Amino acid sequence: MSPKYVTISIVTKTLLCDYRNMLIGYARVSTEDQNLDLQRDALKAAGCIRIFEEKESGRAGTKRPALEAALDFLRAEDQLVVWKIDRLGRSLREMLDTAHMLQERGVKLRSLTEQVDTETATGRMMFNFLGTIAEYFLDLNRERTLAGLKAAVARGRKGGRPRKITDADLEAGRAMLAAGTIPVAEIAKRLGVSRKTFYLYFPQARARSQAQAKG
Repeated sequence: MSPKYVTISIVTKTLLCDYRNMLIGYARVSTEDQNLDLQRDALKAAGCIRIFEEKESGRAGTKRPALEAALDFLRAEDQLVVWKIDRLGRSLREMLDTAHMLQERGVKLRSLTEQVDTETATGRMMFNFLGTIAEYFLDLNRERTLAGLKAAVARGRKGGRPRKITDADLEAGRAMLAAGTIPVAEIAKRLGVSRKTFYLYFPQARARSQAQAKG
């Protein structure tokens, strides 16, 4: 039996595609002032035949109707494509939960920026590795922060000026740099510091960024 096809229009282009293996894009920004053009252009260039777009609050737990619509649209063997892996969720837990749900449904996941593609064994391993490392050091950092606050209260202090980067942050930063798939700006964002501050702790990252810019 010949395969069934469905015609889907995007802007002014009409594409004929096998409905069983569609590339579906999902783009998200956290405020109305941010622009979706960069993500939209990257997803179109990657071959997505349909793109679901979201503008919503960055607070974890709020509804994401465009993502829900994309998930309803996807079928087994389809591939959900995002510009960056953090578009899947506003917290690490949301991101991992969405990725695991896609895996259970037989939907592949691809991130253009981090070059994660769960269709390949290497991509699946990298995604799980990044998730595990990030989860571990975030939990460790929270535990040390709470311990520090308790110690300060015990000494009668309300708190002081926090360090820019904790020991746990340093370990997490080294792990993400070693992975080689996350841009420096994104690592700094995940650690909650500016790129300038990040370079003070990781001077080797500046050289890598400059080399990538020249290349």
